[in-house]
Amino acid sequence: MATIINLKEIKAIIKNVDVIAAIEEGFIEYSNGNTVVPPVGELLFEKPKGDAHIKYGYIKNDDYYVIKIASGFYENVKLGIPSSQGLMLLFDQKTGVPKAVLLDEGYLTDIRTAAAGALAAKYFAPKNIKAIGIVGTGVQAKLQLQYLQEHTPCSTVWVWGRNHKNIETFVKYFEADFNVHIAKTTSELAKQCNLIVTTTPSELALLKADDIQKGTHITAVGSDTEQKQELESKILKKADIVIADSIPQSKNRGEIYRAVTDGEISGKKIIELGTAIQNQKLQRIKEDQITIVDLTGVAVQDIMITKAVYKGYLKK
Repeated sequence: MATIINLKEIKAIIKNVDVIAAIEEGFIEYSNGNTVVPPVGELLFEKPKGDAHIKYGYIKNDDYYVIKIASGFYENVKLGIPSSQGLMLLFDQKTGVPKAVLLDEGYLTDIRTAAAGALAAKYFAPKNIKAIGIVGTGVQAKLQLQYLQEHTPCSTVWVWGRNHKNIETFVKYFEADFNVHIAKTTSELAKQCNLIVTTTPSELALLKADDIQKGTHITAVGSDTEQKQELESKILKKADIVIADSIPQSKNRGEIYRAVTDGEISGKKIIELGTAIQNQKLQRIKEDQITIVDLTGVAVQDIMITKAVYKGYLKK
């Protein structure tokens, strides 16, 4: 019988996991062709607005394979429940026997996404970060800021969001450890910050190319479907380096997909994250470069974090 691991147990285990290192290993395996990751399964909902993603795959010659179902229903806040929901299923790769059901309620998807954001900044953010800009105020916005501190610490933060109450909540959450400023517009935020993370489900571009300064790094997290877009496509044209977490996925979702569709860039400009991690020449080499990492979310992240939690559970 499969082991059931609940959210409380998962949160206790994850404290002892180096998630960023695990995610880095996963991206390297992915870009080196050592994984099997089929296209994302996707359900889009209108009433209420939401989406569900099914991501699955395995690392070759490993012990397990993983299926993850994660959703985002953005009106859940009205019901007093998180927008992110889901679970992880872990199976024996040699026999197909179910080994574990992780009832994470979307928590592990949030954590592995934040870890990928920290990984992106580790290799592409400028050395001298004057301020971190966070576009959005939800769970992922908070986690991104927290995880950035491991490799790219900075206590000066600018935040922009549509809902003033949510902005105030964000500021109060971080005011003891950070100097948090509220940006009236995304343009103001972009002019103050050289490390920006976008974390919204917007379908209209929030950041404009004319506002992006030289030397800025942007990690785009929110656009994980064909419809979503946080960056004006001209930003990717303006960028010196454009990174995809998955080149295959960037052909039908995310900021890169929109920029290619709009004719602003070609696919030849795109470098895959796991490839760039292994080659310093493909990383930021000058402080004045504009760099963008487009994170659409890859199953290998779910594989790595699910395995890590299960192994941690077995050690208890």
